[in-house]
Order: sequence, then structure tokens, then C-alpha cells
Amino acid sequence: MQNLTDLSANATFHKSLSLIIKVCVVIPFFCFFLCCIVVMLHIFASHRQLLDTSRYILFAYMLINDTLQLMSSVLLFLFVMGQVKFAIIYCVPLLLISTATFQNTPLILATMSLERYVAICYPLQCPATWRSDRIWIIILSLWFISCIFPIIDYSIGKSDPAVDIFSTPVLCKTTALYSSPLQMLFRAAINVLFFAVVAVIILFTYVRILLETRKLRQDRASVNKAMHTVLLHGFQLLLCMLAFTHPITESLIVLHANWLPEDVAFFNYFCFILIPRFLSPLIYGFRDQSLRGYIGKKILCCSNSVKPRISNFFCLLNWLI
Repeated sequence: MQNLTDLSANATFHKSLSLIIKVCVVIPFFCFFLCCIVVMLHIFASHRQLLDTSRYILFAYMLINDTLQLMSSVLLFLFVMGQVKFAIIYCVPLLLISTATFQNTPLILATMSLERYVAICYPLQCPATWRSDRIWIIILSLWFISCIFPIIDYSIGKSDPAVDIFSTPVLCKTTALYSSPLQMLFRAAINVLFFAVVAVIILFTYVRILLETRKLRQDRASVNKAMHTVLLHGFQLLLCMLAFTHPITESLIVLHANWLPEDVAFFNYFCFILIPRFLSPLIYGFRDQSLRGYIGKKILCCSNSVKPRISNFFCLLNWLI
């Protein structure tokens, strides 16, 4: 009996330690990401000339979308880790935001690639919709498309009569809303459709810009830069598609390591959802020459303002001692 008690205490201790480690890994990582995003959004807000270009407007939109996606997914992660249960009516908005922003990312990448294609191939005949003062029409369309499919997905599900959406507490996970085979099939089909269409658009824009380089004798630098940008969007799409590798990684981990199911789920979440979403906007932001210059100035300005405070603190400490 004593042995069983010790084993139970050991298991509880290891589970608590694992939970603390996971939270201590995710929260600082997310806070650092949030600080980088806030810096970039502050740059857009303080340099209004950037928002006169459709490319930068779409990039700012991608930053906001990825921030919403990570905030909702981190909240869901913390709720699941802490075994926090609440009514489905409060869980639905979080899951819908998480799903909609996840599906919105490939649409934004496709739109940014098309924007580069239009800017290079039709510099003097740019369609009105792609101008910086009309780009909000495309942004609203992307939001509508990315929101309508999760709503349809939720609508075709069969509700459990034993569960009251207003009072029955449940663990806020995807399976709480999307558990029927029809929903799983619908979601898989939509994800494949989204990423296949985006891959075709990125390939199409890259080939068209490549053909355009052979025609142009001037301004080859901007055309080559646009080609590299489209390639970067293709790389960002690959990062997003890592989220769909979790069945393979789960099988490999189960075969070669004796991990608990929650540890496998955390590994997949951190490596294939959190890190790609973190890297994607940062790679694009730091690659852009104008943004990189503004970010460098902002970091230098912050470091110059922090140094006097640190020196004053040490002077005060020295005086007190």
C-alpha cells in the first residue's frame, strides 16, 4: 500500500514538474514574440508613409493575424494544461478565432504574392483594388473566407444532448466542437484546398515574375527582389504546413520514444505551430531593408534610453551602500 502511495506521489510530482516546464517554455517565448510584433506595429503607426504601400499594409495585417492566432492558441494551451473547464458558449469564440486565423495565414501569403505580381507586371495599370486606399476590400474578403468555413464546420456537427452549451463545463479543445467524422473530413478537405490553392498561386506568381525578368532590361533589381519575396512566401507556406505533420511525428515518437500523449502533443504544438508562426513574420520583417533599418533604430533608441536608467540605479545603489 505504501509503495502504491509513493508511486502515485511520484507520478503527481513528475506531472506537475512537466506542466511547469511546459508553461515556462511557452510563456517567455510568446512574450518575446509579442514584444517583436509590438515594435513592428509601432513602426507602422509612427511612420505613416509605410501604410501608403499595399505590401506593408498586408504585412501589418499578417502581423495582427498571427498575433491573434498565437494569443488564442496559447490561451487554449494554458487552459488545457491547467485542466480549466468552462461552458462551450465561452469556448466557441476562442476556437473559432484560432481556426479562422490559422486558415487566414495561407490566404494572406497568396495575397502578398499576387500583390508583388501585380506591382511588377502591371506597374502603370495597377487595378484599383490593389491600391493602398482600396486594399481593405481584399482584407475584408480574406476575413470573410477564413471565418465562414469554421462556422460551417461547427454548424454541421451533431450536438450531444447531454451537454448544455450554457452550463456544462468542458475542456476547451478542438474535439469539444469538431469531433464527428463529417467535421473531420470537412476540415481536412478545407485545409488541403486552402494550401493547394495557395501553393499554385505562389508558383504561378513566381513563374510570371521570372518570365518578366527576361523582358525587362531596366529595374532588374526590383524584379529580382520581388522573385525572392515570392520565394520567401513559399517558405512561409511550408512553415505553416508543418502543422499538418503531427500524425507522422506522433507515430515516429511513439515508435522510438516512450513519451506520454500530452508530451507528444506539446512537442507538436511547440515545434510545428508555435515556432513557425513565430519565425514567419520575423523573417519577412527583418529581411525587408526599410523595416530592418527602422527596427535597428528603434532597438538603438531603446538601448540608449535604458542605459542612463541602469547607470542611475547603480549610482543610487552605490550611494546607499
